[in-house]
Amino acid sequence: MANDSGSGGPIIEMKGVDKWFGEFHVLRGIDFSVARGEKIVICGPSGSGKSTLVRLINRLESHQRGRILVDGIELADDAKAIEAIRREVGMVFQQFNLFPHLTVMQNLTLAPTWVRRMPRREAEELAMQLLKRVRIAEQADKYPAQLSGGQQQRVAIARALAMRPKVMLFDEPTSALDPEMIKEVLDVMIELAREGMTMLVVTHEMGFARTVADRVVFMDQGEIVEVGKPEEFFSAPKTDRARLFLSQILGH
Repeated sequence: MANDSGSGGPIIEMKGVDKWFGEFHVLRGIDFSVARGEKIVICGPSGSGKSTLVRLINRLESHQRGRILVDGIELADDAKAIEAIRREVGMVFQQFNLFPHLTVMQNLTLAPTWVRRMPRREAEELAMQLLKRVRIAEQADKYPAQLSGGQQQRVAIARALAMRPKVMLFDEPTSALDPEMIKEVLDVMIELAREGMTMLVVTHEMGFARTVADRVVFMDQGEIVEVGKPEEFFSAPKTDRARLFLSQILGH
């Protein structure tokens, strides 16, 4: 398929995707596409394949069957294609994955200067803009260990944005945080969504899903069981599995 970068086609397409870990069939027949600017929340019980699905999109995991296209580029064993896609796809993890020996500023400027060949001064100006955007500019010269968990996660979001990605992937970005820090991270993510960023978010934060998601994807046992608009999914889930999950997570 030709690279349709910048066209109106889906920015992410998954067609008949299967993934195994040894004998364990972790993803089964995934057919799914994401439009440009769309906000998708992926939820489901532990072990349902949510994180694996997201990690396939920037080739942190490889699939064994089916096709994945990101911005018109097929994800296969082609190192150049993988590199091109990783430049366009930012990722924020559960554990912040900041470089502990680098300051906040250095964490943000490393990839733009090395990968995008951005001049250092431009990279530092961009980094400060992003740190202001995530409300943490005053911490630019500190090291990650000097920051709270919520501050570190906001730095991780800014670091991903420094590469000017077309898509942002979030893999349970608040699950390692203390409750009082969750809101400060979700607020930054809500702002990002309002600015039109394409986002795929694996989360148990159902309030965030109601606020931000264009569609909620419910997964169980490696399959996409149900996809719907948040108001439909939360008020009238179509499947027993989704109803059970929601009753457990919403505490009814």
